[in-house]
Amino acid sequence: MTTLDWIIIAAYFVVLATIAWYSSRKTDTTTDYFLAGRNVPWFVVGCSLLASNIGSEHIVGLAGNGASSGMAMAHWELHAWIMLMLGWVFVPFYYRSGVFTMPEFLERRFDSRSRWTLSIVSLIAYVFTKVSVTVYAGAVVFMTLLPDTFGSPENAFWVGALTTVVLTGIYTVIGGLRAVLYTEVAQTGLLLFGSVFITLFGLQQLGGWGELKTVLGANADNFALWRPMSDPDFPWLGIMIASPIVGIWYWCTDQYIVQRTLAARSLRDARRGAIFGGFLKVLPVFVFLIPGMIGYALHTKGIMIIPSKADGSTNGDMVFPTMVATLLPAGLRGIVVAGLLSALMSSLASLFNSCATLFTVDIYSKLRPDRSEKELVRVGRFATGCVVVLGVIWIPVMKYVSGGGLYQYLQSVQGYLAPPITATFLLGLFFKRINARGAFIGLTSGFVLGMIKLTVQALDGGGAFGDSGLLHAIGSYNFLYASGWLFLISIITVVVASLTAPAPSAEQLRGLTYTSITPEQATENRASWGAPEVWATVGVLALVGGIYVYFSFWLS
Repeated sequence: MTTLDWIIIAAYFVVLATIAWYSSRKTDTTTDYFLAGRNVPWFVVGCSLLASNIGSEHIVGLAGNGASSGMAMAHWELHAWIMLMLGWVFVPFYYRSGVFTMPEFLERRFDSRSRWTLSIVSLIAYVFTKVSVTVYAGAVVFMTLLPDTFGSPENAFWVGALTTVVLTGIYTVIGGLRAVLYTEVAQTGLLLFGSVFITLFGLQQLGGWGELKTVLGANADNFALWRPMSDPDFPWLGIMIASPIVGIWYWCTDQYIVQRTLAARSLRDARRGAIFGGFLKVLPVFVFLIPGMIGYALHTKGIMIIPSKADGSTNGDMVFPTMVATLLPAGLRGIVVAGLLSALMSSLASLFNSCATLFTVDIYSKLRPDRSEKELVRVGRFATGCVVVLGVIWIPVMKYVSGGGLYQYLQSVQGYLAPPITATFLLGLFFKRINARGAFIGLTSGFVLGMIKLTVQALDGGGAFGDSGLLHAIGSYNFLYASGWLFLISIITVVVASLTAPAPSAEQLRGLTYTSITPEQATENRASWGAPEVWATVGVLALVGGIYVYFSFWLS
């Protein structure tokens, strides 16, 4: 890191602070603080959807998976078509209902038990997966780029983690969602701009796209988009089953993402924001996953050396930061590091605000109703601070649980959390016979089963069950297939439990399922889209389809 790099990074922080201060001047009410006054244009919604999604765990972990397993993880990054589902299928119900949170929507559709369950599960998941993984990945970048700046790589790890968490926490606590959204517009542009240069410089050093295909072609099976059924990690059927389950949960029902569309100034803006976010969503394949494969090729040819793990294998999570440190010239390196900081801070800011929203709206306001708007905002700020502290406390643990690859670890955990939530939301929207008993039993039993599988898997990974027996079989069972079975079990549980209790009344369902939409709601929904939205949707689908076709045969 040169003086020029540090100047660029400092300038980035000045711009970020200015945007945060300007956008956070009015946060007096809960609508201002948690939903930015519901006055956000579609362009900001779309940028925020991508910036919230693309954190440092993507840059570090996704590039690492590109180096170790090629295009296998691309299926999760081609979820642009699921973002279209958010805009066309889910958002109309969420936006019209005027809710702040997804648990609040579940309470309207079912009852308070479902709201409490989803709130608690979401908060636990945020602190122990998203917050901690994001912070850990950002700290790894600091440890690689500034190994001696603070005395040792270990010191650089902690300084980087604590500095970014505290700075992000400050502007999130003060400014609320409006500060988060408008800083994410700048962060999205910088992140993509900087990452593109990694791809370009890497290909230049390697000798071009053809040379990349040649190097990877020598081990084509390991870098293919589709894997045979015999593949122990990414069998194609498992990916086809699990990827949409996780995608629908993440993009269509998770507070962390959906909160951005709820802040839109109109239903049309919310829908357009989701569609625009779909266009942006295909970019990670080209600016994170492919650079990981380029890094592998450079390492194979001896142009760049990727650090190894203790067992001697290549440490994939070090690919992207190593490319930044070795390939880029002064100045440009500062831009890319600023982009890395953008990814870390935008994801953390979104997480902090979403956690604060869930705690304040779904827990505190239920326990202590009729509180003033100013008190709820204060509680929201306090809750944000608590999440910051918990995320920092969990960092040391993350250093040990992420050894198998950060991004794959994250998808594995999400694969066990997503099935019951996805099943409950889909059944709740499309089948009016589903009732509160079915939703509550489905959510709780699915969550318990998922956590049992995760716990057994973690113990089995540590050798607790040996190489045989039932517990070893459960622990080693492929996480993709396990996600599919959990989804099926959750569907059956929700349906069967619903049939043991009376059906919801027509008044209770009014406007909350597809078969109970009122004429006024249907008219409003139809007025919120036209030819631009339809053609943009076709464009996103064509783009995703084209990427699938090309990379299905690119190494053959």
